[in-house]
Amino acid sequence: MPIPRKIYDWFESRNWEIFPFQKRSWEAYLEGKECMVNAPTGSGKTYAAGLGILAEYLNHPKDKSFEEGIQCIWITPIRALAKEIESAMTEACEELNIPWKIGRRTGDTSNKERAEQLKQLPHILITTPESLQLLLASKSYAKRFRSLRLLVNDEWHEVLGSKRAVQMELAQSRLKTISPKMRIWGISATVGNMEEAMEVMWGEDHKSPNKEIIKAQIEKRIVLKTILPETVDELPWAGHLGISMLEKVIPVIKKSKTTLIFTNTRSQAEIWYQRLLEAEPGLSGVLAMHHGSISRELRDWVEEALHAEKLKAVVCTSSLDLGVDFRPVETIVQIGSPKGVARFMQRAGRSGHQPGAISNIYFVPTHSLEIIESAALGEAMKEGVLERRIPYFRSFDVLIQYLVTLAVSDGFYPKEIFKEVKSTFSFSSISEEEWQWLLDFIVKGGQSLGNYDEFKKVEIDESGLYKVNSRKIAMRHRLSIGTIVGESIMKVKFLSGKFLGTVEEYFISRLVPGDVFWFSGRNLELVQIKGMEALVRKSNKKNGKVPAWGGGRMPLSSQLSAMLRVKIRESLKQPNNSEELSKIEPLIALQAERSFVPTEDEFLIEYFESKDGYHAYFYPFEGRFVHEGMASVIAYRIGLIKPISFSIALNDYGFELLSDQPIPLEEAIDNKIFTSDHLFDDIQSSVNSTEMARRKFRDIASISGLVFKGYPGNFKKDKHLQSSSQLFFEVFKDYENDNLLFRQAFEEVMEFQLEETRMRDAMKRIEKQKIVLQRIAKPSPFSFPIMVDRLREKMSTEKLEDRVKRMKLKFE
Repeated sequence: MPIPRKIYDWFESRNWEIFPFQKRSWEAYLEGKECMVNAPTGSGKTYAAGLGILAEYLNHPKDKSFEEGIQCIWITPIRALAKEIESAMTEACEELNIPWKIGRRTGDTSNKERAEQLKQLPHILITTPESLQLLLASKSYAKRFRSLRLLVNDEWHEVLGSKRAVQMELAQSRLKTISPKMRIWGISATVGNMEEAMEVMWGEDHKSPNKEIIKAQIEKRIVLKTILPETVDELPWAGHLGISMLEKVIPVIKKSKTTLIFTNTRSQAEIWYQRLLEAEPGLSGVLAMHHGSISRELRDWVEEALHAEKLKAVVCTSSLDLGVDFRPVETIVQIGSPKGVARFMQRAGRSGHQPGAISNIYFVPTHSLEIIESAALGEAMKEGVLERRIPYFRSFDVLIQYLVTLAVSDGFYPKEIFKEVKSTFSFSSISEEEWQWLLDFIVKGGQSLGNYDEFKKVEIDESGLYKVNSRKIAMRHRLSIGTIVGESIMKVKFLSGKFLGTVEEYFISRLVPGDVFWFSGRNLELVQIKGMEALVRKSNKKNGKVPAWGGGRMPLSSQLSAMLRVKIRESLKQPNNSEELSKIEPLIALQAERSFVPTEDEFLIEYFESKDGYHAYFYPFEGRFVHEGMASVIAYRIGLIKPISFSIALNDYGFELLSDQPIPLEEAIDNKIFTSDHLFDDIQSSVNSTEMARRKFRDIASISGLVFKGYPGNFKKDKHLQSSSQLFFEVFKDYENDNLLFRQAFEEVMEFQLEETRMRDAMKRIEKQKIVLQRIAKPSPFSFPIMVDRLREKMSTEKLEDRVKRMKLKFE
């Protein structure tokens, strides 16, 4: 079937070029195919995936089935993107004279609009994975979705490494049955495991001949410039550069039309916003801030002001990482290491957000060693090295939530649903026994909770239909749908009642009334804590505490780690044609003088004694998550040679074992402490994996509905959720240790927190390397930042800076 002339005419009238990948996408859709559109940000991928169904409509103008009921569901992982897709598809339908209604349904949609949508869904519905699950929890959902022809998974690379992908797999398995005409399309940036990404999206059907990957052969040109300090600190420490580079960032902002300044944490965003205004008062009114804890109204205002070219710069976090099209943005500034190549490229693509435009990104190192990371990022982008997104597998908490969702709506017959569930990637290996366990769990609470009525959620009628009949259970379930679990949050409000945003509970709980903190670009004084609300007033005090958020613990990716090891070796060759590696030369020279600079086939261990005790430093360059587990395993293995206890400190480059007695390192090396043999057992023996699993279980208990977070406006406190989930954890540990949710907690700790697979690969690599043990008299440039990180946990920032100054005087 041909692409309608109308589409060509519309593009011509706009002076838009039709790219080959867009044309191929429309042809493939009209041929009845299911495709993954693999295209960079800002290349026109929305129209590539969205115009196929409009072309089909134009080819069948008299077919009434195109006008009755929902035709397309567009799934987007972020709400900000939904608005943009809605306006793009609305514009296309208006210009092509297609009488379709386009609607959005996200957490921001009003109750009135939701109710209207349930009466009559729009022809194209843009929604999130959570909102789709809520629609499956509504009565007569099967009738509502019968007309569906297309489901688009936008930004699939973002969803892939999370439980939201599992949610989508399950929803799709149901929709395939009730909407026989439905096809599944995906839009994704490049990931290191593209084949696996497609397998997750399409399930057992991923190899059928009607599947195709359509690559946009558009080279996105990214120009990386590192903002280098005047001099390099030979004894670096995390955070020592950062804000001192502010004066070098201001000219970048001034010469660009609009700049996005990305930070890794919300607290860093607050600091940069404040400091920029202090250093350059002229930015007042044209500098804004955007992060997930700021109120929706303010975020919307910032996004609209960016579109309208009213802002000079926005300081933001990953809240602006994805998809939103901000054409006026010319420049990106990345503060500190983005920890991964794909994330860096995604952020760079926020500038020059149109086909053929160049993306400019400035990298601002927050300490000297990050200058090497910048060189590694540049090399990785040049070579097209990208990270894998590890999919979740056998997430039984999500499956339990999904089964109750189906039982809340119209009920389900297990035989039919088992077949659908088994067709997904995530549950392809589920056994009949496990399935029966899940059914028993939702009907009777399993073998441990059978005496408690609140866990008997689902009833079975005489026809064998599994159904929730209790209105209370149904309501509580609908309020709990979702897989995103973060830190518990508190609302920040002025005394007048004006809502400013949200902040994590553990931060507020550390403050006392009268304390001042920075938030939402203001200095605020805490007046009182009332339930889950922090009541505040404006303050004129200059010193404020900075809210702490979890984003700062992102680990270095294995791809960036590997490139970093290459660059460290290259830095030994001076003079160097890399500006970054030339700049870092004094630091590398001092490392060589005091200790040793390893090449890729060498592994460095440093050992020295101070008044604090005996320090051993190990440098795998594998990121903090791997180092956390590896440090515990190495400490445990040394402890088998000689009874000895350690304190552990770590960063993305290495880790420290500190003891009050000499450490038998030569003997440890002879005993092959880096062997990957018995690694699983040694992790279990060395890491408090039970405590980690206990913490992880809180999220699993919440997703599976074991604990109820509370009603809107009356959420249970974090500590209550933790204690309830701990109670279940202990019961399962003592009486039902084959419980699928209990086992899942341990599996998730191993795969996602301790990154066992990656740790095993690192151990195998180190086994083949030549181990170099250096006894040093003073801390080296590699060890100094780890030493400072150990102190950081115990001191305020001001005290830490004083202590570091004294240490440097002593060691330089």
